Amino acid sequence: MTRNIAVVGAGPAGLAVALMLARRGRRPVIFERFDAPRPVGAGFLLQPTGLDVLDGLGLTSTIAALGQPVGRLFGREARRGRVVLDVRYDALRRPRPALGVLRSALFQTLYDAVIAEGVEIRSSHDIASADDGRLSDARGRDLGRFDLVIDASGARSAIAKTLPCRGLIGARRDLAWGALWTTTPWPGADFDPGALEQVYRAADRMIGVLPSGRRPDDAAPTATFFWSLKPDDYARWRSDGLDAWKSEVRTLWPRTEPVLDAIIDPEALTLARYGHHTLTQPIGRRLAVVGDAAHSTSPQLGQGVNMALLDARALVEALDRAPDLDTALSAYAGARRLHLALYQALSLVFTPFYQNDGRVLPWVRDHLLGRVARLPTADRLLAATVSGLLLDPRLKLDRPAFARS
Repeated sequence: MTRNIAVVGAGPAGLAVALMLARRGRRPVIFERFDAPRPVGAGFLLQPTGLDVLDGLGLTSTIAALGQPVGRLFGREARRGRVVLDVRYDALRRPRPALGVLRSALFQTLYDAVIAEGVEIRSSHDIASADDGRLSDARGRDLGRFDLVIDASGARSAIAKTLPCRGLIGARRDLAWGALWTTTPWPGADFDPGALEQVYRAADRMIGVLPSGRRPDDAAPTATFFWSLKPDDYARWRSDGLDAWKSEVRTLWPRTEPVLDAIIDPEALTLARYGHHTLTQPIGRRLAVVGDAAHSTSPQLGQGVNMALLDARALVEALDRAPDLDTALSAYAGARRLHLALYQALSLVFTPFYQNDGRVLPWVRDHLLGRVARLPTADRLLAATVSGLLLDPRLKLDRPAFARS
């Protein structure tokens, strides 16, 4: 039995996989580069796929108490108010809304469960390599040899960057567009608490307001606010000043006034940079790679954390079923291959319709895609796509119960 396992990274993927392993009688040790584990990133949507993983861990009620159900994704073109995106989760064969949550809420839920299982967390270790199970950090310290190393350290992983990439784009590529984001108090009755709302001007301006539940230590509801921006334009955005930017946002979407009033310092807005890559194989000698370290993309389809949770479950299920480690690693890679390939391809195709300097693709989006979306059964197809259910993510793996009996 593969028992002594190093998990690199204390994000959602690392915490989830460590929790699953501990509950299956294995001995995971988490290595974290920060002095203390902490959440990083904006609020996001836990899709039905991610919620299904939390169901198996017995954590859905805990995270649901911190989140906000989101049953609709709704977008309008700024100039004429034309509806260009309208996705409703109740169109699914088995309707289940997504959950808008803050990363701090998911982090705390998983972290508390990991600590309750007695999992060891070693902080201040910036892992540099994993050679046949032997782990070392950026200071050159030998951290020991493990039966298996699971790399969950994110898109900038030092371990994963030594592995080859495949797919439509070949090597790793930074995307031209990113986003500014911040968390504010919920703006009130002018916004639907059950919908992610967006406004677009062509594809070079995109504004989003996501209901994101509450912080673990605060009962007040929040919103996560997004503004599309090229990282190369960030310095100019800073030099133009906050007032000039607010004026532009108000012009495009007047209802954001209460959100903008809560933003009094440009430092409150964090620049998120995005990249696109898929490892040829998310495995190596005594190595498995999960989450953004194995595959990253634009957040347009809202799949990032959900894919990471699916990776964690597939890997642990493969370890449970397979007769040896090599077979388990191959089974894990095979189980995730088609689902990941589909969503990486969809993201690559659809992102330019929402983040682009041109005029042709946004015209197609505004004038043609909206009409296509109103065709019979299109609503179900769209809902299945954004929910992560367009292809069965369990692919050939049985479902063990990770929750305590």
